[in-house]
Amino acid sequence: MKLLIKKLRAGAVIPRRATAESAGYDLSACLEGPLTVRPGETLKVPTGIAAAVEGYEKCVLLIYARSGTAVKKGLAPANCVGVVDSDYRGEIMVALHNHSGEDRVIEPGERIAQLVITPVFMPEAVEVPELTETERGAGGFGSTGRQ
Repeated sequence: MKLLIKKLRAGAVIPRRATAESAGYDLSACLEGPLTVRPGETLKVPTGIAAAVEGYEKCVLLIYARSGTAVKKGLAPANCVGVVDSDYRGEIMVALHNHSGEDRVIEPGERIAQLVITPVFMPEAVEVPELTETERGAGGFGSTGRQ
């Protein structure tokens, strides 16, 4: 299996895993200059790349926060996890939201998120009159207790 990357603009950085055991590939901002994200603001940050996975068709690319960027700067994907479908060939953009109370600056080439390749199951959706019973049933939102 291969992660195929096409650079769409000068300054684009090929995603890399920080260590041999890292699950995510770091995505970098492809900017011409610094970008300021104000408190509570969400901006789409370009990466300058398009991607495809060769050798495994039933997968999706998921965009997660980088822990350092989220904890230290308060910048994380606005939708918590971005989804890049396997048939998308456009530029990968990261919608970053500033959760902090201060302006945050993103520099060109800065690592802003991580890309994780995940298999996807695509079952047929079938309407049924009933579902099988379980111990939990329809209980949700804390119905199993706190401990």
